[in-house]
Amino acid sequence: MPLPALAFLLGLGLAACGLPLPWSALSALPLAAILLFVARAEPPRQAAGRLFWAGFGYFALHLWWLGAFVADLFGLAPLGLLAGLLFALEGAFLAAMAFLATSLTRSTPGRVWTLAGGWVLLEWLRFLGPLAFPWPTLGYTLLPTPAIQIADLGGVLLGSVLVSFTAAALAHAWLGWQQGRAPLRPAMLAAVGWALALGYGLTRTPGEGPEQPMRVMRVTFDSFARAADALTAEEEFPLQRKASLDRPAGSVVVWSESAIRQDNAQPGARVPNFPGPGLSGTGGTDWLTSSTGQTTFRQYNRVASLNARGEVLTLNDKGRPVPFGETRPFELVLSPVYNLLGRVLGLELGNIQGAQTLTPLALNGVQYGAYICYDSVFPWVSRTLANKGAELLVNPSNDGWYKGWGVQQHFNMGRVRAIETRRWLVRSVNNGVAGSVDDLGRPVQTVQSGDTVQVLDVRPKRLSGTTLYMRLGDWPALLLALGMVVYGWRQRGRIW
Repeated sequence: MPLPALAFLLGLGLAACGLPLPWSALSALPLAAILLFVARAEPPRQAAGRLFWAGFGYFALHLWWLGAFVADLFGLAPLGLLAGLLFALEGAFLAAMAFLATSLTRSTPGRVWTLAGGWVLLEWLRFLGPLAFPWPTLGYTLLPTPAIQIADLGGVLLGSVLVSFTAAALAHAWLGWQQGRAPLRPAMLAAVGWALALGYGLTRTPGEGPEQPMRVMRVTFDSFARAADALTAEEEFPLQRKASLDRPAGSVVVWSESAIRQDNAQPGARVPNFPGPGLSGTGGTDWLTSSTGQTTFRQYNRVASLNARGEVLTLNDKGRPVPFGETRPFELVLSPVYNLLGRVLGLELGNIQGAQTLTPLALNGVQYGAYICYDSVFPWVSRTLANKGAELLVNPSNDGWYKGWGVQQHFNMGRVRAIETRRWLVRSVNNGVAGSVDDLGRPVQTVQSGDTVQVLDVRPKRLSGTTLYMRLGDWPALLLALGMVVYGWRQRGRIW
């Protein structure tokens, strides 16, 4: 079998463990095979090529739904292959990491460890910059096990460290066995790590706090029609309003991302007939007048708290707008491409600025950590809101862009945000999974199918307190990943 094909198949095997399936916790096994395959390449350039194809297969299967989205976007199935450009880009990042990691040492065991640590460091880098896209992170594969509870110690990346360390230890032991040696210390450390993680997870108990009755909903409006303004507010608003009435006493309603479209949504503005008190995503345009009298505009994507009279009380902008959808990366170079896409698709590709400051929403004495859709894949968003006093997390979302398992992947990442901050999570969505998740990341009440409008009355608990992850962020995971790189580099004198 050609080496690129073998690398591609190994990447598919790792991606299969990244899907929302029971066997995902076995991800260290295919990752160990990838580390061995890449580490055994003689020159760093060959190692980079192998990891490129493994990465291409990894992203292609994990993000299969993205190709379906692109096909729907253009209305032509073959154009779904354009998603391959993203898979190639992510594979190129892995290839660059492999080149650097294997250049640090010529020994195969050393390369195994530098690659394992480099993998986690690269996952962290995917959270940063204008092209940030941290979707396939190894730590999420622990979600079916109690070990995922270590996320409150070091975030999802600490889970990635456990997976990559285990994979490197297995690969190291295999290399030693082939040479008639028995380097069991790394494997024993991995076993201890798993025992501690599982023990920690099994001893976690739910937090106690006052309940906050809330009504969430799952609506099924067409996302493309919404974005192109072909679906009017008059078609959506009455259905959502009707579904929000006759709630339990003290209940707060939550609407999905951009459920309200209104320009200049600032504190004091009023949304007529909004069935408050509640929280809702709101989209529109801010018209700004400078001191010289010049008027400019800026698009926004926000979530607002509104009182019983429909008056906007507090606002929080989206922390991380979606690249190439809500933002225009490298606009000076790609401006003609954005203009062409806008004409072809009939969509106005946005240039939305991310929030300068993330702030919990205040409503009737409760602090809500409300963040929008794509923000849920960035741990720093929910961590910042919890550190500022948010008592529970609220995620208005529009999951209509995702296909297949993309919807479940997005929901599962939100579950880990609840663990990292030890806060309940409430979701109200368009075409996704709506409901509540407790502070252990367990779905309590959810709905993910049905026509038009489905409603749930949930009773999340308001919690406080600070987790180690809220205090330290990703530093524990990054230092451990760097430790693997250093350990590998120190084995540069080995010949096996």
